[in-house]
Amino acid sequence: MAIKGKQTVFKYKTIKGPLHKLPAIIKLFLLLPLSIFCMSLASRQLAAGILSAVILASFCRFTLREQLTDLKPAAFYAVLMYGLSVFSNLFENWQELLYRFADIALVFIPRYDFLRIVLRLVLVVQLSALFFRSTSSMEIREGLSAIELFVKRLLSRLPLVKNRISHRWSFAEYICLFLGFIPEIFANWSAINMAWKARGGKQGFAKIKTVVFILISLSMEKAAVKAKALTARS
Repeated sequence: MAIKGKQTVFKYKTIKGPLHKLPAIIKLFLLLPLSIFCMSLASRQLAAGILSAVILASFCRFTLREQLTDLKPAAFYAVLMYGLSVFSNLFENWQELLYRFADIALVFIPRYDFLRIVLRLVLVVQLSALFFRSTSSMEIREGLSAIELFVKRLLSRLPLVKNRISHRWSFAEYICLFLGFIPEIFANWSAINMAWKARGGKQGFAKIKTVVFILISLSMEKAAVKAKALTARS
């Protein structure tokens, strides 16, 4: 459960914007294939896509703070990729740097391939945020259930498999639980992180060693509770 006033990643926003009015099925067929297509874009096109996503999010009434909050997972990965970029530059050019130490500043310039990976990740995270912030868990479930039932009705017309097709939307329930669990994990992390800071905890390896295991155990506990609830309803 998110703490009141605290921004969490991918949290659904009840304030209605243009994307809120679109059915979940349309958003699934638009945003998910678009995320795959973004993997083939060049760096300039990715930068233009990131800017477009910021503008679209603003039209959807997502504040700048909310957009920056959604980029937290990408920010951590970007720092990691930049470190790998610096290490790769040092590893490939260490002999030249011994003779031309003045060129050491070039080592800190990010490599093009690493930069492109980070831009891809940022754009995909933005598209995911647009989907989760404008689509409730109930809408996701209804959209996936409609898709699954449509596919099963088509398969039920085939003579060899029609008797084996169930008209329940069990697959949609599993996917919906998985998608709904993503923002919940970030909400749990936000609550645990605030509790760590309130107790005077410092940033560093000690925090990661302690907090990550708490996050895993809490997430597994909530997953077990949901599994029992589904079993009881079945």
